[in-house]
Amino acid sequence: MGPLVLGIMAREEAVHLLRRQEYLDEVSSLDLPSSYAAWYNVDVATLLNRTRIVGHEVDTETGQSLVFFDRSLMLCCPVSGKMHHYPKHLLHCFVDDNRCDFSDQDGVLFRAELFSISPTGEQLCWEACCRSEMEVPEVQTKVSRWLSWLNE
Repeated sequence: MGPLVLGIMAREEAVHLLRRQEYLDEVSSLDLPSSYAAWYNVDVATLLNRTRIVGHEVDTETGQSLVFFDRSLMLCCPVSGKMHHYPKHLLHCFVDDNRCDFSDQDGVLFRAELFSISPTGEQLCWEACCRSEMEVPEVQTKVSRWLSWLNE
């Protein structure tokens, strides 16, 4: 391999290390019980040690997180101590825009769901929703990232 190829590979590796560290930093900033934080910092971090991360999302309320890879994603659930892996080809995105008539939608203006077609008990259901018009662009941006990743 020539120096140019090695330089490109080194930059790509640095980007993936940075993404991994950003993910672990975000998870460690959550207000989680120490056992959950240790699970993330030992078990999940070890699993991700040689894995190329494309992106991530963290649910600050539940402590769950999604880690996006090139051809799959992983749902990390600290409460159960489980990591669920989903191939990209089994994932779908659903968007429900209720801004025109949200009276029947329990006040939810905009809702998106990233979900899997998997066996019962192993299904992914990652939602983003908002009840305020001001939050809609944030959810739309999130859905845009999901769709971009799904269509790569």
